[in-house]
Amino acid sequence: MAWLAAGEAYEIALVEGRVAARAATGRAAGRQLKTLPKALKDHPEVDRLRRLAAWLDRHEATCLAQVDSWMVSSLPVPTELLARVWPDEAWRSALRDVAVVGDDPDDVGFLRDATASGELKVVNLDGETVRLSPRTVTLPHPVLLPDLDDVREFAAELGIVQRVEQIHRATWQKPAGLSATATEVRDYAGGVFPTRFGLAARATGLGYRVSGGYATCKVRDAGPGTEAAVWIGEPYYEDETTTGALNWHDEDGRTVPLAQVGPVAWSEGMRMAAALYAGRTIEEGRNA
Repeated sequence: MAWLAAGEAYEIALVEGRVAARAATGRAAGRQLKTLPKALKDHPEVDRLRRLAAWLDRHEATCLAQVDSWMVSSLPVPTELLARVWPDEAWRSALRDVAVVGDDPDDVGFLRDATASGELKVVNLDGETVRLSPRTVTLPHPVLLPDLDDVREFAAELGIVQRVEQIHRATWQKPAGLSATATEVRDYAGGVFPTRFGLAARATGLGYRVSGGYATCKVRDAGPGTEAAVWIGEPYYEDETTTGALNWHDEDGRTVPLAQVGPVAWSEGMRMAAALYAGRTIEEGRNA
């Protein structure tokens, strides 16, 4: 970002998301200062840059959340949309190296560029850079990727670093032979927390919604939406609480039998339950 005048003695700019200053006159002219001078603390240009930095942080978080939502929704994303947002640094950072699938469901590649004409440049699993022009792409959830371990190994060889957790996202495969009447999973029930408030704060800190007595997350398996829910205690009860069972509900609030839960909804629900349980109190001498 260009340096802006802030009075006669200093210039300011955003450097790595923070307001930085440098001398504009004297022997130190052009040298960036380690701290912001007191004379600039309340300068209107400094305040303007701080507000811009805050907006950029919010924008970056919004872009990351949207790409994550696309990934867990299984919905097609228009290629034209990716091309339009690609020039924006925040969008480009969130999208670069995300695995995408075009018209051929077996043709997976890591996104490297999106041109104004709507063409995508991806590195496929053969290590070749190819150009794709599908009308839409999907950002597959890792549980849907065949040979996920091979994909992860190949990504490591390429030095792939994803801002949105995708290929290295923890996944859970739904077991076969589930009872047709079973409706809950208790693998991560019974985690003890000193207060319900602490457990709710952990849920929101992990990005999950707290509604009533539940921590929830919404997922879509190429069809109607499903909401996974873990019981975390009564909303106004602030004594010791424990994590409850995990279950799933459809868009009308009806309980979904485990046998009918889709693979993405299963994996994301288990991921939420495991993440909440991991913050439990572990007493000395008791097995973890």
